[in-house]
Amino acid sequence: MKDVLRNWKAPESAIVPDFIIGGAMKSGTSTLHAILGQHPDVYIPKEEIGFFDIDNVIEHYDFNFYDPKAKTWTTQDMSRNPNELWKWYSDKFQPGKGKVLGEDSTSYLTSKFAAARIAFQNKDIKLIFMLRHPSKRAYSNYFHLLRSGIVAHSFEDVLQLYPTLVLRRSLYKDQLESYYKLLPKEQIKVVVFEDLVANPRNVIQDICAFLDLDMNKFDASVFATHTNKAKLPLFSGLHRLKNLLYRRYGSSFYFKTLPLKAPKNAMRKAWFPKAINRVHGMINPLRVKKTPPMHPNTQEFLDAYFKKELAGLDEIIGEKVLSKWFQ
Repeated sequence: MKDVLRNWKAPESAIVPDFIIGGAMKSGTSTLHAILGQHPDVYIPKEEIGFFDIDNVIEHYDFNFYDPKAKTWTTQDMSRNPNELWKWYSDKFQPGKGKVLGEDSTSYLTSKFAAARIAFQNKDIKLIFMLRHPSKRAYSNYFHLLRSGIVAHSFEDVLQLYPTLVLRRSLYKDQLESYYKLLPKEQIKVVVFEDLVANPRNVIQDICAFLDLDMNKFDASVFATHTNKAKLPLFSGLHRLKNLLYRRYGSSFYFKTLPLKAPKNAMRKAWFPKAINRVHGMINPLRVKKTPPMHPNTQEFLDAYFKKELAGLDEIIGEKVLSKWFQ
């Protein structure tokens, strides 16, 4: 364990957050981020950071860069560059010094490494995990992967060919167990997405109590906040064909902001698929529109699967959650 956590304790000069919104992905974390970010005593960096699992190749495939000419990898490796990475992380919170600092990284819930590294800090960081109906979360995740250029098949085909792509982030029971084993329950707050939608004021009041924030400092308009509305391609079939032919070459956002950036040779061949994506975006733009309903047989199939996989979740959390999803 010492080798796994080597260099992962924040130095005294580093800034670490007071709380983290740690997932699950496509469960309203962006909305909660936007709401809490409007509190005058809170500061949250605009972007997701993913620091405590920055070296997770599966979750952050676009954080690592291969230079085909030198045949070498550039990785976000804490064992080699601890000072540079801790400074990069601390700089995210510098603008909010003196406030309650937060972070939003939806990959943490699935990461045992993140759980151990967060628990390893001298500071008692509070964690907020948002959970959504697992089948509906998986369906929303599919459209995120479609927009991102990662999947090129229908939802049903992805479930048959690459099920882990859309299902694993809904396996809340096993994921939460990693955190409850390492952190006291007093540091963990589970929020159900459906509760936030139905009663935003009550849920935010509960979160404010958890974070020791004054609820009355919010502007009344904050409870109508809804961010990250679904954007879908005008023609889904055409978008899947584009994804099949031209996979995206990572995210230009992270190329600019990661502590260890991509070498020039790693990006030399990226211009052509980027150009294709740009032209395709003009022909088949993403638009905010209602997600088409999941086929009833597919939902029935997924609900039966998740009822088995999530059995015991209520006991871990200490409240009845499954009955909100499965009648």
